[in-house]
Amino acid sequence: MEEIQMRAGPTFIVIGGSAGSLQVILRILTLLDHEFKTPILIVLHRHVNADSPLEELLSFRTTLISREVEEKDRITDGYIYICPADYHTLVEKDFSFSLDDSEKINFSRPSIDVVFRSAADIYREKLLCVLLSGANADGAAGMKYAQELGGVTVVQDPADAQVPYMPQQALKMLNPDYVLESSRIAALLNSKVVV
Repeated sequence: MEEIQMRAGPTFIVIGGSAGSLQVILRILTLLDHEFKTPILIVLHRHVNADSPLEELLSFRTTLISREVEEKDRITDGYIYICPADYHTLVEKDFSFSLDDSEKINFSRPSIDVVFRSAADIYREKLLCVLLSGANADGAAGMKYAQELGGVTVVQDPADAQVPYMPQQALKMLNPDYVLESSRIAALLNSKVVV
């Protein structure tokens, strides 16, 4: 088995997904080391009126602190942040979040593209973007932009995705740093190895 390596660790991680990605997100986050400190932002397409069990599910499955993003929250090590339904989440220059209710992008709000672009503008080569299962092309263009700014890009292997369309669209648009099964994504995030 090849060893997974990446540049000196990221200082911010964004994981985006849609249909078929909830269980993958839970699996990845459950496999993170207990000492994992890099802040993570989860962008999950969900209906505005649907209760999201993600924060509650995470509290039972990981020792990391999880919370839904609120306006002006400061990005803090050791936290898992969850984008609220029906708002775009932006990363600001002061390493805080802002929420935006402008029109949907790729039929989505929050949009993975918006978050990847916003985070890439601030974190550049210290950003790691993960794109998972989903039924539309959201995330592909934002991931390409992040890669152009030096960010590390990870796409779930379409063969491993419940709904492979979103990872397939990313693979059509860019040559990501990694194409991995979900269990290997967790190993990459835990890795402290420098390329």
